[in-house]
Amino acid sequence: MKKILVLLALVCFVSALNPAEAKKKAKHVVLIGIDGWAAEAVRQAPAADLPNIHYLMEHGSWTLAKRSVMPSASSINWTSMMCGLPTEMHGFDKWNSTRGTIPSTSDNGHGIPPTIFTILRQQHPQAECGVIYDWDCIGAITDTLAMNYHYFIKTYRGKNVLVSTEDYTKLATAYITEKKPEFFFFYYGSLDNAGHTYGWYGPEYMAQMKELDAGVGMIIQALKDAGIYDDTVIVMSSDHGGTGKGHGKFTILELETPFIVSGKKIKQNYEFPQTMMQYDTPAIIADILGLKIPEDWRGRPIKQIYK
Repeated sequence: MKKILVLLALVCFVSALNPAEAKKKAKHVVLIGIDGWAAEAVRQAPAADLPNIHYLMEHGSWTLAKRSVMPSASSINWTSMMCGLPTEMHGFDKWNSTRGTIPSTSDNGHGIPPTIFTILRQQHPQAECGVIYDWDCIGAITDTLAMNYHYFIKTYRGKNVLVSTEDYTKLATAYITEKKPEFFFFYYGSLDNAGHTYGWYGPEYMAQMKELDAGVGMIIQALKDAGIYDDTVIVMSSDHGGTGKGHGKFTILELETPFIVSGKKIKQNYEFPQTMMQYDTPAIIADILGLKIPEDWRGRPIKQIYK
């Protein structure tokens, strides 16, 4: 009993010294974003083809019913995932928007709404954070001015692979092991490219998803090599699904995407039933990192995912 009281007193003492640290669920969050990753693709794929994704699901909480905002296209939804707002509030309305067609309801001073990177820099000024991406629009919607590091490289052009998934993922693993970021967003654009080129759920699309699963395994291993895996939460998310060779319309195949959150203090093997919208993603990340969520964000954390 005495030992328990001493431990409780120590926790209270540390919390008083550093309240920001006390609010954190984990010290590190890695967001793996897969463009065009449909919930239906996870349902159709054999579990053996996606061992690392299923490992995160078994060791975390997940849903295959996260809803995209409208239209179900890329920039629109990645913006919602960064700034916690629906389309009509952030103003991005085209698949390749880099600025809103109408002014957003709030501005971070850089011409876009406050993103998860914006509030991390404001509230944890010394935090190491960054993004690596292979579609140039991602840089415009994340607030690269609030980061320590951002890097763009083109990995594909139509059917032509310019940089392999393995070599591209090595950029992420190098950043993780060297910098041990508090927050890191790693974006894969190749699955969406496969969908547009060959069709959603076809053999080429499913093969690319299997290839990306291997990349997820590399990121998991990098976190272990860096010695931060046990204090990290991995989040996996997507902007939209697809049907035929496209997306952007009002169908379940285009609107439903996977969401996985796995790691420290997260319930294991838990398919949460709560409704989740695209703009809840940054609120969940902010909650894990102990950040105060901006008042105008419509996204909210899902507390049921915690142990």
